[in-house]
Amino acid sequence: MTLDRIRIVLVNTTHPGNIGGVARAMANMGLNHLYLVGPQRFPSTEATVRAAGADHLLERAIVCESLDDAVADCGLVVGTTARQRSVGSVELPPNAVMGKVRERILTDQIAFVFGREASGLTNSELERCQYHVRIPVEESFPSINLAAAVMIIAYELKKTCEPHTHEAELASDHEQLATSSEVQGFYKHMEDILIETGFLKTPSQKLLRKVKRIFSRTPLREDEVNILRGILTSIQSYRRKD
Repeated sequence: MTLDRIRIVLVNTTHPGNIGGVARAMANMGLNHLYLVGPQRFPSTEATVRAAGADHLLERAIVCESLDDAVADCGLVVGTTARQRSVGSVELPPNAVMGKVRERILTDQIAFVFGREASGLTNSELERCQYHVRIPVEESFPSINLAAAVMIIAYELKKTCEPHTHEAELASDHEQLATSSEVQGFYKHMEDILIETGFLKTPSQKLLRKVKRIFSRTPLREDEVNILRGILTSIQSYRRKD
């Protein structure tokens, strides 16, 4: 079933009841993989009560220390945000981001990342995501409950990946994307080279973010990351010979 490639990732969830509410929403829509990054209280009786029978999702939820750990093997990572950000990734409404899901669902692990109830995801966390999705709520009252946000995304995912949808309609590109871990490895390699060559004379996260943005406008394929890292290694070798 194509939904098995999708995971819901909750970052630093404050209230355990919200974790239970998310599990219930996921079960309603046939999603099975829940990842929790540094939850403040879990496991919790309150989470179990709010799950209303979706206890199995709580029991097998994977607790991670960092977002990088939670999405390390994912090719497509989508971050949710309640407001417009300036970190540069493409922002799409839920129905539009499902087009990206359709392209990757048969070949890659896909993560939808949800942030803290009060403040959402940080800019650094959103930089780990190729796309940002924003639910188009009323501007005068943009606050939305975490479980409700997950339910909206889960509903769109269920529509996109209905069992009767022909696989040929889903897979438009069979080449596997680089995983988040591989992409972050490339970014670290690039940063080292930029420092080594003098391009980054002093630590500048703002400039480095702009350089990363060049490569994050579209998800990188596995072979593309290998080529880019090969180029970086060649530069290093040339400098050391010189």
